[in-house]
Amino acid sequence: MAHFSNLFAQYGLLLVFANVLLTQAGMPLPALPMLIVAGALVHDGQLSLGAVLLIAVAASLLGDLPWYAAGRMAGYRVLRLLCRIAIEPDSCVSQTETKFERWGARSLLVAKFVPGFSTVAPPIAGAMRLALPVFLLYSAAGAALWAGAAIALGMAFHAQVDRLLQWLSEMGSSAILLLSIAAGLYIVFKWAERRLFIRALRMARVNAHELHALREANAPLLILDARSSTARRIDPRHIPGAVAVDVMAAEHNVGDVSPEHHIIVYCS
Repeated sequence: MAHFSNLFAQYGLLLVFANVLLTQAGMPLPALPMLIVAGALVHDGQLSLGAVLLIAVAASLLGDLPWYAAGRMAGYRVLRLLCRIAIEPDSCVSQTETKFERWGARSLLVAKFVPGFSTVAPPIAGAMRLALPVFLLYSAAGAALWAGAAIALGMAFHAQVDRLLQWLSEMGSSAILLLSIAAGLYIVFKWAERRLFIRALRMARVNAHELHALREANAPLLILDARSSTARRIDPRHIPGAVAVDVMAAEHNVGDVSPEHHIIVYCS
């Protein structure tokens, strides 16, 4: 285990910082495995608990702040860019808005534990004009809880992590190749998942010209505005005739619609 232990002991803080920063910036890289390994090394006395926790929180904030600033300056338009580089946002923006409306800044305390929510929360917090000091406070606290939980897990299962590092050390250079392949496969899997999701959405989408043609032809239409009430306040623009709908109770709006109707839904 000496090779990998020495590597993590020497560069562990830098590896944790880079991994968490890239993850929070939107890259499809999991940060929990690195934090768990760091936790095991904390138990073995090779890394400082305070240093690992501080580095993880600092990296998390540095990854979140640009998205918060972009959301504050560009509003919901920044989500268009975010949805191009991340995996989950398309399907969780409205849920994130709902959480913000229900819990406010406190939702940032649990954001990093929820896939997708962690990526979308900072720009939505900016778009909703959450004060910067409040954002920093709750985002830092949430990062500390998230990183602390992973570090604690590594400390609790340090023996298993040590055996894994021992196995990787015995593999020598092959271990680096194996880890690289695993990381590559994870990214490819997330990319393929993303492409399939987008393809499924495109099959059910209409563009503005097609919607206009349906309206001109007097086709039976029901247009649903699925944005949250906060999103509608931030951007009051809407399609004429659209009905505001709560996506958690959509049956109240579509229950009596005949099968001949075209149901068009749009969101943030």
